[in-house]
Amino acid sequence: MNRVDSKPLIDRRIGWIGTGVMGQSMAGRLNAAGAKLTIFTRTRSKAEALLSFGAVWADSPRDLLTDQDVLFSMVGFPRDVEEIYLGTDGLLTASSPSELPLLIDMTTSSPQLAEKIEAQALTRGTHVLDAPVSGGDVGAREGTLSIMVGGDVDAFDQATEYFQVLGRTIVRQGPAGCGQHTKMVNQIMISTNMVGMCEGLVYAQKAGLDPVGVLASVGVGAAGSWSIANLAPRILNGNFEPGFYVEHFLKDLEIALSEARRLDLQLPGLALAHRLYERTRELGYGRAGTQALYLALAQESTMSEGQGAGDLTS
Repeated sequence: MNRVDSKPLIDRRIGWIGTGVMGQSMAGRLNAAGAKLTIFTRTRSKAEALLSFGAVWADSPRDLLTDQDVLFSMVGFPRDVEEIYLGTDGLLTASSPSELPLLIDMTTSSPQLAEKIEAQALTRGTHVLDAPVSGGDVGAREGTLSIMVGGDVDAFDQATEYFQVLGRTIVRQGPAGCGQHTKMVNQIMISTNMVGMCEGLVYAQKAGLDPVGVLASVGVGAAGSWSIANLAPRILNGNFEPGFYVEHFLKDLEIALSEARRLDLQLPGLALAHRLYERTRELGYGRAGTQALYLALAQESTMSEGQGAGDLTS
């Protein structure tokens, strides 16, 4: 378990749903902070490390509702979020316990779904904060995530001690759904940045440059970014393991495009990034990290002479 420098969470009872790439590290930090952690995930083997450090297993999400101070979820897709909270055996159905803990969903999901879930939570006498994060697997392990929160002010204040174990930048953005809207801003900005970073590395390789030397120059200049600092070195080392899956990033971009249409916005950069990441998945890299866009661009750049770059995005 990672060392935790934040205020200890001794005697705090925390339920946690989802122990994927991000969720496992985040739950691990809460466990290391002294919380009494009870966990559920669809694949129990993914929870074994946490169980070996003292976490307790729950047989279903509903089993986490009893005797908890707070319950977190960190799952894959909006459909998973909807099932967990509003499904037949969901956390907020009429048959769930009469007294519910504060609920916090840290999945990147739909803003409209977050609003719907909070409305249902209010009928059950509790709140659900939407609190997606940015910072990747590194931020999850080190507790340096940026946490973007939507929901009730008092609920946010209640959740702050937990967020401080998980992240460095914690901002309430507004009422329910605003955390998810802010995450969409984040993903829109990242998407075109990833395209530029990967194209730049393809160019450097084609021009016969030493990419390590190139990064030493451009990574600290105006082109510098989190992606260049954290993902470009992985590309140069041939490491395309997921800190964040391509297929999950595509899900985020699809939510952003849907929200943009609802807001009557045309975002051509986002649309381009979405098409390029769709192609990355088609080439078999859906379960690779988002830096696998480099592999797709490098592969497509070998097309026959005479085709223009526009052919890659049509």
